[in-house]
Amino acid sequence: MTRNERHVQQNPDGGWDITKPGAARRSGHEGTQAEAIDRARQIVGNSGGGEVVIHGRDGRIRDSDTVYPGNDPNPPRDRR
Repeated sequence: MTRNERHVQQNPDGGWDITKPGAARRSGHEGTQAEAIDRARQIVGNSGGGEVVIHGRDGRIRDSDTVYPGNDPNPPRDRR
């Protein structure tokens, strides 16, 4: 089974792209990184949960977020 994930990456022409690994085209494009992260969470949530991988301006992965009901390999210890 493949992971359901989307990557949020800066577009060289401006804004932020939401991409699925191996896909021919992007899943979405937003003006700010925060908007792109929110949209990526919606896309992943609507397709059954998974991972949102967030890249910084330098292109390196800076964070990832598991969207319910995804399988988080490192769940938080605190249960707020």
